Amino acid sequence: MQVSIEWLKDYIDFDLSPEELADRFTMAGVPVENVIRADAGFEHVVTGRIEKIERHPDSDHLWVCQMNVGEKDLIQIITGAQNVRQGQIVPVAMVGAHLPNGAHIKKGKLRGLPSNGMLCSADELHLDTSNMTEEQLNGIYILPEDTPVGVPAKDVLGKSDVVLEFELTANRGDCFSVLGLVREIAVVTGGTPKWPTIACKEDDAAKAADLVSVGIDAHDLCSRFSARVVKNVKIGPSPEWMQHRLEGAGIRAINNVVDVTNFVMLELGQPMHAYDYDEITGHKLVARRAVAGENLHTLDDTARLAKGDELVIADAEHPAGLAGIMGGYETEITPKTTTVVFEAASFYGPSIRRTARACGLHSEASGRFERGVDVTQTPRALDRACQLLQDMGACTVTQGIVDCYPQPKTPTVIDFTIAQINGRL
Repeated sequence: MQVSIEWLKDYIDFDLSPEELADRFTMAGVPVENVIRADAGFEHVVTGRIEKIERHPDSDHLWVCQMNVGEKDLIQIITGAQNVRQGQIVPVAMVGAHLPNGAHIKKGKLRGLPSNGMLCSADELHLDTSNMTEEQLNGIYILPEDTPVGVPAKDVLGKSDVVLEFELTANRGDCFSVLGLVREIAVVTGGTPKWPTIACKEDDAAKAADLVSVGIDAHDLCSRFSARVVKNVKIGPSPEWMQHRLEGAGIRAINNVVDVTNFVMLELGQPMHAYDYDEITGHKLVARRAVAGENLHTLDDTARLAKGDELVIADAEHPAGLAGIMGGYETEITPKTTTVVFEAASFYGPSIRRTARACGLHSEASGRFERGVDVTQTPRALDRACQLLQDMGACTVTQGIVDCYPQPKTPTVIDFTIAQINGRL
């Protein structure tokens, strides 16, 4: 697992450097494998506005740009990119910069005219290109028009953070979440956590129980299965702050609904899944064992034949996903999705581990189920997902949670004293 320092600081204040925090974690039995600086290669890269642009007198493909980079005088930079226009704000690599792609920027001349830096593309800065337009991919990376000029590019591109990469042991499933790590920070620093307030507003008159039903057939493999339904869903990009948090955790942003499920999994440690309601046959979801030979078509567009011992989430006709590992292809969220079923469940870890190994399909979700999740947290995770999507103005939330919980567990309370612990040690 990996997580950014900025995300941890959302929930607790501390003055330790990333390296000091990593050492505290490791000494507390939560080993940090690496400290990764996202801003590597961004030294001397700033934001700049193209104040004037004209063709190079001796070239039909080069542009001569007069750049405002926040200094007293404009600087001249020559570029061959064809998507640049006057007034645009772009990342500018100043002389002396060593870019993430390995390029070293020096003073130079192009066709006899001096060039004092370079306008940067997404590829040269090693930015995530998955959600970029064709213009952003094939030319200089154009920043929003309200971007301040002359500030470090890392600050506006979400590259100012530091990421801690953990090598957690199998017995520390409690630390496979941001809030779990915050608990550890509170212990080693004496700080006070700022836990998020989790509450969603049920602002749709429809009742979730009237729209979808959930059930458990394999009680030995699934102890709880909970769901919420959101309507009037507007599929689009998630906010930049959320994309940056996910990127720091090594997860690619996809769309607001999928990103919310990944965010909640990382924040609370409870894996989730989102289904397109209109693609669920019979509007029914059941946790059951697969039937030998039936097709398991997962989100990676791979078809697998079930052996018969896998735990699946199935609708009224066929599997809609490999439980705890990966969702189904037919019920995935698409730009046409308007109603979503959020699922949060508790699955038997050894079963998830066996299936993941047999399929060669390990995921962030399966890693958490293998180590154990808190069965009491499924409603909280659903509320958090709905809250986040609601805060984006991207849905309305129907009434109630559909919850199948055959054998509710009573929280375990352990009484002890410091003297007892010290005596045992």
